[in-house]
Amino acid sequence: MRRFFIDESARVLATRRIAVQAHLRSWAARSIPLVTSVGLACCMANPGDSRSSVTNARSEAGEYFKDVAADAGLSFVHRNGMTGQYYYAEIMAPGVALFDADNDGDLDILLLQGGDFDTSPQSTRSPSHHVTSRLFRNDMRLDANGRRTLHFTDVTDASGMAMRDYAMGVATGDYDNNGCIDVYVTALGRNRLFQNDCAGVFKDVSMRSGVGDTGWSVSAGFLDFDRDGWLDLYVGHYLNWDTTLNTPCFGSSGQRVYCAPEVYRAQQSRLYRNNRDGTFGDVTVQAGIATQFGPALGVSTADFNGDGWIDFYVANDGEENQLWINRQDGTFENRGVLSGTALAPSGKAKAGMGVDAGDFDDDGDEDLFITNLTGEGHDLYVNDGSGTFVHQSPDAGLAHRSLPYTGFGTAWFDVDNDGKLDLLTVNGAVQMQAPADAEDDFPLGQSKQLFRNQGNGRFEDVTGLGGPALTEPEVSRGAAFGDVDNDGDVDVVVGNNRGPVRLLLNQVGHRRHWVGLKLVGDAGSDRLGARVAVTTGTTTRWRRARSDGSYASANDPRVLVGLGDSAEPARVRVVWPSGLVEEWPRVDLDRYTTLTEGSSTRR
Repeated sequence: MRRFFIDESARVLATRRIAVQAHLRSWAARSIPLVTSVGLACCMANPGDSRSSVTNARSEAGEYFKDVAADAGLSFVHRNGMTGQYYYAEIMAPGVALFDADNDGDLDILLLQGGDFDTSPQSTRSPSHHVTSRLFRNDMRLDANGRRTLHFTDVTDASGMAMRDYAMGVATGDYDNNGCIDVYVTALGRNRLFQNDCAGVFKDVSMRSGVGDTGWSVSAGFLDFDRDGWLDLYVGHYLNWDTTLNTPCFGSSGQRVYCAPEVYRAQQSRLYRNNRDGTFGDVTVQAGIATQFGPALGVSTADFNGDGWIDFYVANDGEENQLWINRQDGTFENRGVLSGTALAPSGKAKAGMGVDAGDFDDDGDEDLFITNLTGEGHDLYVNDGSGTFVHQSPDAGLAHRSLPYTGFGTAWFDVDNDGKLDLLTVNGAVQMQAPADAEDDFPLGQSKQLFRNQGNGRFEDVTGLGGPALTEPEVSRGAAFGDVDNDGDVDVVVGNNRGPVRLLLNQVGHRRHWVGLKLVGDAGSDRLGARVAVTTGTTTRWRRARSDGSYASANDPRVLVGLGDSAEPARVRVVWPSGLVEEWPRVDLDRYTTLTEGSSTRR
């Protein structure tokens, strides 16, 4: 059997130039209810409000986040099935999801579970199934004084989502246009599509719908690429691996380590077009994406070239990243290399994991951020508006600061509601940085990182202000972003590999003004991909409705825009995925408002 040797010494010297060059290509070298129309709202939150118990337990030190998972009833520990055989899949999961499963106006939480790998002689593939993913219903209480108390109830069995798969990632979207969010779960094995009955009960329609493909998938995303008002689906496949194909890999001192991705072949990703009858058609070949694929780990959908049609970006692990530009005829062109986003400035591929698109510099186009491996540094690509990008990580202060970390889940979000998009990365190594011991047999933990946008193209590392919720080392993977307690700021759910879930409740954002928007079609379906311009005074901020991005996770599809200290009513302009442009001249602050496509008198 072929033996693969990995030089682990460079990990210690990750900040040195030689380590960066040595590891650019391979991680083998890394050892309550929402409103239905404008003017009506609930869940109003004034910046000066006091809060109760779990949801507003601000520390005296003023940390940005507080982990309230245990206090709120989120009892869950991920199981990766470690066997001592260094099975590749052990280090890759889990993703998490924030979505309104029961249509009651608040965010519920889906936590994906792994399992145990069956190492018996009879085993030919996959893990055995002794545990299940869990769905937790948000039972937040809001009293007469506007004080919130968070509590979650495990409704897995009643919901029909007791999956006993080795789950990896999740995508959410209303694929059947009935106004209720459906769930697509990727796995090591067969993927599953769960149809929502609008009461929080789900039916597995994977086979009937045509999207129950097999293999190893991690990230997926719903998008309306043909602008017909029905969500299509991209499924990113990773590697051709199962327990029977597991290859022994070794470090420089002869110790067993997890292999690099290039040891295995990449699997072909899939693009499915919605047939508008509850089924999907596989258009991977027709759309032109069949011949160019890599080990996909992250996906973000957005209109990157400003032509009004949804494109998508794929972060590949150790191979060229791809920017698929919509040709408006059902086909796509990969402009990754031409756009400047496929490779590092050195010309080498990086180990892309998490990805998100957002307009951090307020110039009206979508910029990109990608998390990478320890020693590589994360990537910031700044869009010139045409879908051509400039690599700005060093100038932005992100490259050097991120070198010691292996990043997974990430997102552009405004942590303090000052109107500028910040960045959070949740991190965890993929090779043992120290020998396993009795107390920690999975020593891959790293702290998270929070970067605050300074408004001048640069970012400040303010991880220390996040408190223990950010600084405690964990093996973090998926991260879902959304307003869990409906108080007007973005909270984060973090899925930890072989560890407990974290619910990082934002302690600072709701102190400033904000606008919250739910963008829907006639049936109440979220219009994923809709772009929003929110103007107060002379300042305009662009955001978009999306549930994808991050890593293997699904985000709150609502748009939340921080306004800082501005108390002026907001003017809102929406560019819908259909191409329709509408304007609402006055939208109230500090509350959520639903905007329905076609309902404005200004177009």
